[in-house]
Amino acid sequence: MDYAKAIDDFNSKIKRIIITEEQIDTAIKKAGKQISDIYDGHPILLVSILKGSFVFMADLCRAVTAPCEIGFMCAKSYYNGTVSSGVVQITMDLEQDISKYHVIIVEDIIDTGRTLNDVAKLLKSRNPLSLRIVTLLDKPARRLVDLKADISLFTIDDYFVVGYGLDCGEYYRNLPYIAEYNDKGE
Repeated sequence: MDYAKAIDDFNSKIKRIIITEEQIDTAIKKAGKQISDIYDGHPILLVSILKGSFVFMADLCRAVTAPCEIGFMCAKSYYNGTVSSGVVQITMDLEQDISKYHVIIVEDIIDTGRTLNDVAKLLKSRNPLSLRIVTLLDKPARRLVDLKADISLFTIDDYFVVGYGLDCGEYYRNLPYIAEYNDKGE
């Protein structure tokens, strides 16, 4: 394998950096303070929807000064074209009884919003003390359901992004910034 060519190919797919590491860090500190101020002393459960939000979750939970626990879920939704079948398959569920927590879903990006909307409905049915959504990126141009995050760190236009947990074919999650992906590699 030609590693130099593989690295060149990897790097050639980064069209431009949209959000820098420093901008992400500043926004996370601000969101962490906001969450800490809202829930000061109350039981918080931060829920990461895997895989994309794991990097954001790790940094956000360290920015929250109020005591909190974390949980992880994996969810898949099955859609036929543009119509939701309403079937969400939870492939990994929370271990906690969320009725004892203020639950905050920590999401990497809200695009169409369909799966997140279904997960939020599922979690609401489990009677948490409250339920909020925090997203790193919001892409409202692609929204297909009526869903808004309670805290949105960045709003972006309709282009494909990678980095900071977001991937393309499982690559690019390790980038410390958000970049526009260039599938042509030009």
